[in-house]
Amino acid sequence: MSDLGKVVAAALDRPVPAEIAEAARRLADQFGGSAVLFYGSVLRTGDLDGVLDFYVLTASPGHRGVRRLANRWLWPDVSYHEMPIGGRTIRAKVATMPLDTFAQAARGAFLDTTIWTRFVQPAILAWCASDAARDAVRDAIAAAAITAARFAAALGPEAGPPRAYWQALFAATYRTELRVERPGRETQIIDNAPDHFEHLLPLAWQAAGIEVTRHGADLRPAIEPAERRRLRARWRARRRAGKPLNLARLAKAAFTFDGAAAYALWKIERHTGRHFALTPWRERHPILAAPGVLWQVWRGK
Repeated sequence: MSDLGKVVAAALDRPVPAEIAEAARRLADQFGGSAVLFYGSVLRTGDLDGVLDFYVLTASPGHRGVRRLANRWLWPDVSYHEMPIGGRTIRAKVATMPLDTFAQAARGAFLDTTIWTRFVQPAILAWCASDAARDAVRDAIAAAAITAARFAAALGPEAGPPRAYWQALFAATYRTELRVERPGRETQIIDNAPDHFEHLLPLAWQAAGIEVTRHGADLRPAIEPAERRRLRARWRARRRAGKPLNLARLAKAAFTFDGAAAYALWKIERHTGRHFALTPWRERHPILAAPGVLWQVWRGK
């Protein structure tokens, strides 16, 4: 196992609270998961009153017909769940996709940037079905780091501290995707886990076969001009595809987000203090119900 693989494995194998482990197990049972990754803000804060973020990686596509065809390009499926665990309600936003598709996306095989950008950030393997699945997830996360590091070398400075490369990469990613975050979000991502990014970059370059020289705090990746041009051309293709892909996924989610109404009502209550009942009609027609709820929120202000 490479040095990068060892670091990735150690990060993925960190323990999680019992409530998170149980939620991951239940979600794996529900979706036929091979592995469940836990990530996001609750991983950082430990606030179990928030919404936990999970990726359930399955052995098969899980759908047929048009839905399966859509998932080939517009993964993942997204759903929201509330589970009573340990005397409290655990809320989870769940993305579901096949493990082999996840691995291809992490390697940068698609124009999409979301998987390798998301999982170069800290994550934990909260549940796993087998050693083979554990190895596959570890390899995919290591591949995500290599993909991110290659683009960071091409988009970042010729020499600089690791932070400069990550900032260049994440800033470019946010410009590529359809995001609502304010400028400077890339700095916040790095500040949330500075040691993680500091140590990861040279290991990922090493695993990618990119030689690195160090001068004090600065790193200089040895990239030939032709390779830098090739990587930047690949990035331009992703930049052109980024927003259309995001829009297509939003359109899909509008009609396939299981539990969308419950999730939206919980978010409204959390941010405004106002409770709206999850009626059967709102649950069946979240898009049609949204204007009426938002009108009542606006009037309440």
